[in-house]
Amino acid sequence: MEKKLYKLNDHVIMKKPHACKTNEWVITRMGVDIKLKCLNCGREIMMDRIEFERKLKKVLGEQP
Repeated sequence: MEKKLYKLNDHVIMKKPHACKTNEWVITRMGVDIKLKCLNCGREIMMDRIEFERKLKKVLGEQP
């Protein structure tokens, strides 16, 4: 299985959209848990790395 590469401040697209109808997030903290911030409404969530990798669709990289 291919390992997806991502780092702090990368913009990512998740498989399912957030309640505000967007699926674009930015990674704000990395460790055992990953902290994500919604780019539409600003809500922040945390999930464990395994769950994040399972729900991750695409890494867009750092955006200006």
